[in-house]
Amino acid sequence: MLAKKLRVLVVDDTIVYRKAVSDILAEIPGIEVVGIAHNGKIAMSKISTLKPDLLTLDIEMPEMNGIEVLAALQKDHPEVGAIMLSTLTADGSDMTMKALELGAFDFILKPQSSANLQEGKNQIKDALLPMLEAFRNSKNATTFLGSKGIFNRARSLSEPKSGSSLRPQAITGTSTTPRSSIRRGKSEIVTIGISTGGPNALSQMLPLLPGDLGVPVIIVQHMPPIFTKSLAASLNAKCALTVKEAEEAEPLQADTVYIAPGGKQMKLVASPDGKNRMIKITNDPPENSCRPSVDYLFRSVADYYVGRTTAVIMTGMGSDGTKGLQLLKQKGALIIAQDEATCVVYGMPKAPIQQGLADIIVPLNKIAAEITKSIK
Repeated sequence: MLAKKLRVLVVDDTIVYRKAVSDILAEIPGIEVVGIAHNGKIAMSKISTLKPDLLTLDIEMPEMNGIEVLAALQKDHPEVGAIMLSTLTADGSDMTMKALELGAFDFILKPQSSANLQEGKNQIKDALLPMLEAFRNSKNATTFLGSKGIFNRARSLSEPKSGSSLRPQAITGTSTTPRSSIRRGKSEIVTIGISTGGPNALSQMLPLLPGDLGVPVIIVQHMPPIFTKSLAASLNAKCALTVKEAEEAEPLQADTVYIAPGGKQMKLVASPDGKNRMIKITNDPPENSCRPSVDYLFRSVADYYVGRTTAVIMTGMGSDGTKGLQLLKQKGALIIAQDEATCVVYGMPKAPIQQGLADIIVPLNKIAAEITKSIK
């Protein structure tokens, strides 16, 4: 299932989870469990000897918790990646946000107490397997420990020497969507789709947007309930713009960033006055196995902001957002894609770029400037 062997150290305070994760990993071809540790202090003492590629890392542990382990990895072993195991609690979600901003690859939820042992193992396996595959296939999985890594990366071979934005004609691939001629000038809304690597990327990109941007920003970040509220609070503390978790029937306001609630779908609808737009939160089914789904949001933006949208597709697993971008392109949106060199996982921007949908392809630290240019 995985192309070559990945060395994993299992770190968890609870024996049930240590055993469950170890058993799951042992069943996956190409994975080698090189050791286990019941706290971060023991894990750090084993890394030099065991040389893991990846830690599955409990957030809450005695002596040295997951956040402290990540800080130590950042300093002494930046080549080692981490996938966090978190509880579905407010405290767990706050700590997980800190872990992701420190450069953890992704996180999975520990099963709820109502799950029996086999159900719990199945839940962990279903969540862990695609992450392991994405980690293994990512060129950048172990290079993002720390918030400055992306900004300081060397220029990729595909980036112009001047550092200017790439345009679609510079990308190999055939567009499946006709170019639109209905662009109507400056954008009146910004919509963003993002997944794996997202909290770290957003914590770097959004603070670069001015507080007087003048339009609303609406974001789908693939994430479970509770965690999106923690993400919004974390970003709000860093940004000139107001960042919040979106609420049902909330009218769109300029200079506000709305993050779709985890476990729900979010779209735009007409407000009662028929002139403005407001947020609709639904329990509609997942799309692309995602709820919230980028495609679901992007379709609604295309309906209401013809020729007046800036759409941004950023780091993440899978292809959620591609179909929505095809529709947005037909309706005159300006599409910005994050480049491969600064994506933790290149999945979500890859298909739109290859299809010629992206008007602008830039590294993470230039996305905010391109957004601002499309509006001001």
